[in-house]
Amino acid sequence: MNIMFFLTPKRETVFESMDATLQQVLERMDHHRLTAIPVIDDQGKYIGTMTEGDILRVIKSRPDHSFNTVARYSVEQIPRRTVHKSVKVDETIEDIVNLAMTQNFVPVVDDEGIYIGIVKRADIIEYCYKSMIDKSKINKSVRAL
Repeated sequence: MNIMFFLTPKRETVFESMDATLQQVLERMDHHRLTAIPVIDDQGKYIGTMTEGDILRVIKSRPDHSFNTVARYSVEQIPRRTVHKSVKVDETIEDIVNLAMTQNFVPVVDDEGIYIGIVKRADIIEYCYKSMIDKSKINKSVRAL
């Protein structure tokens, strides 16, 4: 099944730009109760995903700096530990199940790498669950014959 059926469009997602500060990212993540947030460049291309862990590692690695100093770092200055892969819009939901096992969401880009939204892990799990239930019903019907 095409992932467009599962897409949460960009306008309904929370994302951050490369020039945002660490403090802005933290505030946005806290406000929306997120643990990870997509990052895009000034052309709208998906760059990666920033996680709470990435932010904590920056704070931990700079014990000689005050939080106020670290809070002014731009997203571009914060190394990301994990590469969160994106998928192109023409992928199927079956193609991205493996990514969803290790990512809270799967960023979706167009053919030019422009971020257009996300597919949430919860939506993928719901699809898989419904597929299992449907197959179970079919198998019970066949056995009843």
